Amino acid sequence: MEIKNRQQFLVVLTIAVVALFVGQRLVYEPLANWWTARSQTIAALRKQVSDGKLLLQREEAIRSHWDQMRTNTLPADTSLAEQQVLKAFDNWSQESNASITGLTPQWNNDATNYLTVNWRVEAFGDLDTLARFLYDIEKGPLALKLESVDLSARDDTGQQFTLGLQVNGLALTSPSK
Repeated sequence: MEIKNRQQFLVVLTIAVVALFVGQRLVYEPLANWWTARSQTIAALRKQVSDGKLLLQREEAIRSHWDQMRTNTLPADTSLAEQQVLKAFDNWSQESNASITGLTPQWNNDATNYLTVNWRVEAFGDLDTLARFLYDIEKGPLALKLESVDLSARDDTGQQFTLGLQVNGLALTSPSK
């Protein structure tokens, strides 16, 4: 091979390598990144469509569950709501034979479409009685949630216990669709 042919060959080879390098950096990598991002977007959209279809299939069950939850919330009138909760606590204490020593409500108006009420409940009884009392509160139809439970022995033998509860209630103030 002559020197001139060798030089031309090396120049052409160098240009080809540079062209491949530039092509890979400026064409292939951006296209590959774009394709990967596009594939991820398509997968996310397909998942959203699938979730939406499942949601539409469960619409009736979700709406009926929401209607049940909404009808079980406390009334927006605070005195009526307190009366309703006091009556419920009285019923639960009678059913479980727990003795309530204190009920203290504290209303919070954190938002425009709902109110919350925090009840501090003090009760005493034996372990079975208090367990039944807690069960009745949790399974009751009212929109109440046990936030914290504090159980302590009331006597030296551990037969009587004092139960301190933090119970939260929900009252919807605006009609929801």
